[in-house]
Amino acid sequence: MDGDSHGGKIRQRHPAAATRPGGASPRSRRGLDWFVFFVADVQTGFGPFVAVYLTTHRWTQVDIGLILTVGGLISLFGQVPGGALLDALRSPRLAAAIAVVLIGASALMLALWPVFPVVLASRVLQAAASCVLGPAIASLSLGLVERREIGERLGRNAAFASVGTGLAAAGMGACGYYLSNQAVFYVTAAFVLPALAALWHIRAAEIDSVRAHGGRQAHPMNLLSGFGSLLRNRALLVFALGVMLFHLANAAILPLVASILTIRSSQSATALIAVTMVVPQFLVAVLSPAVGRKAQTWGRRPLLIAGFAALTCRALLFSLVSSPPFLVAIQLLDGLSAAVLGVLVPLTIADLTRDSGRFNLTQGTIGCAMGIGASISTTLAGYLTDRFNSHTTFLCLAIIAATGLLLLLWRMPETRPPDDGDRDDRPPA
Repeated sequence: MDGDSHGGKIRQRHPAAATRPGGASPRSRRGLDWFVFFVADVQTGFGPFVAVYLTTHRWTQVDIGLILTVGGLISLFGQVPGGALLDALRSPRLAAAIAVVLIGASALMLALWPVFPVVLASRVLQAAASCVLGPAIASLSLGLVERREIGERLGRNAAFASVGTGLAAAGMGACGYYLSNQAVFYVTAAFVLPALAALWHIRAAEIDSVRAHGGRQAHPMNLLSGFGSLLRNRALLVFALGVMLFHLANAAILPLVASILTIRSSQSATALIAVTMVVPQFLVAVLSPAVGRKAQTWGRRPLLIAGFAALTCRALLFSLVSSPPFLVAIQLLDGLSAAVLGVLVPLTIADLTRDSGRFNLTQGTIGCAMGIGASISTTLAGYLTDRFNSHTTFLCLAIIAATGLLLLLWRMPETRPPDDGDRDDRPPA
């Protein structure tokens, strides 16, 4: 008999054990690594390059602002229906493939026809597809590996995404400088091909569709009941409020630091700002795998607290320091916070939606809360800086971050399921 002996009993080997999700092959795991990497490359093309490109075509700032606002609103409020749609679909792999193709098509539309109706349609298409693509990557991760491995898997995702973003930003900047701003969007569209090739290496048979949806597949018409179940989950509401406060404090910090560096060190401001943007990304790449592993052994709560504490310290230090070199050094704390939140947000959502079938709907809801916090943050910081000064603004942002930290300490429970990880490897009390 083909089986394993354990404790005097014969355990029958499952005939499909080699292709079950818990035993996902190295090919599928590497496929997900590189899919995340190339998706980051694709998405980077729709950052500040859009405004630069449209400016070279003599668009007015009002029209550019309108295009960016429409895309931002869809990215914000489209996450909830995007997550609900993904919960209703059987295959997150197919959903991811369609989303990537649509984003590539939107890049080509931008490159070929920079006229208002086409550019508007392109931004709508890209923003809507991104609302599905982000949750689809997390859903693929959840379906591909066993739950005890999901922390490390999400850490790898964050690492590959950070490296992809950093390299793509540098490469596309070079394309814009040496070739043309239009070339950035051709390169963006070209990255769709390796992204699809990487996705093809993820074997569909190794993706557990039930686990990918949070335990069971949701009916597309049960959106209201899904929201009702979310509102009854107190830990989820605390988490949503916490991450909203995090982004309310965090989103305005880098733009405000960039303004200060420009005022105090105009000649070297561009180089210093680049350092404040790129170095934290590579810190995320280095730290994220460790965060994922420790989340499985220490639990989620200690790491979340560390991420919120790093943000609080960063904002507080910015309120006390004005020297450009110190400002750049303090900004490195952003790498720690970003690594923690990048891994812990989807991981905590997976914990709180286990066996609910609402993993992706919840991802969309939390993403919407994060977006609301980030949107208000920049406006609030601008008002406080104009009315008072940057030191007062940083102090207010530190208070907001500390409020989120206290909320986690007071109300956020540990969400790691008792059967995940090694309970003996915990941080010292």
